[in-house]
Amino acid sequence: MIQLERVTKRYPNGREALTNVSFFVDRGEMVFVTGRSGAGKSTLLKLIALLERPTRGTMTVNGRNTGTLKVRHIPAFRRQIGVVFQDHKLLADRPVFDNVALPLVVAGAPLKEIDKRVRAALDQVGLLGKERMVPVELSVGEQQRVGIARAVAGKPALIVADEPTGNLDPELAVEVMRLFKRFSDVGVTVLVATHDQHIVREFGSREIVLESGEVRGGDPDPLPSLVATR
Repeated sequence: MIQLERVTKRYPNGREALTNVSFFVDRGEMVFVTGRSGAGKSTLLKLIALLERPTRGTMTVNGRNTGTLKVRHIPAFRRQIGVVFQDHKLLADRPVFDNVALPLVVAGAPLKEIDKRVRAALDQVGLLGKERMVPVELSVGEQQRVGIARAVAGKPALIVADEPTGNLDPELAVEVMRLFKRFSDVGVTVLVATHDQHIVREFGSREIVLESGEVRGGDPDPLPSLVATR
């Protein structure tokens, strides 16, 4: 599902956020990306979601080499990815339904399909019945679940979440992560950037640790060994 080979990201000011990062994430796997603030977690997720491009290296996401993807094909590529932010990024003056429907509206989905998918997504996150409420009427945990519903309404093959539990208390954080685990259990690939080691230990999924823009432990070959055995 995700394969990075010696990916480097250097910004115009000369700062190198990622250096020779290589790893592989299988389809349907839930993986944590951990590391201190400034380690490169957010940059990594932006590259995978094609919100930014790498400076060097090869990156394949859902079977597509992102380096060869033409600009006109980027919107369609992004529709295969659900993005969840720490600060929700909800439209404060629009009801829950409109917030969840936004990516479907942008994609030009039929109204009947939008209604069906929005209600299904809200049901998955336990918010069906609150579609006419505005974000300020919801708790912080409910607002984060609206963000998750928006991310999954388009039935993406991949979800990337950047510190999705950073503003939540421990109990709510576990509740939100259980939602991600449920999506992974039905075949959705989930990549979660977090600094919360309690969450990582609670769910026991594989962990990719970044330190100063590099994968801790060196630069392993992301491909399986091809050495023949007799």
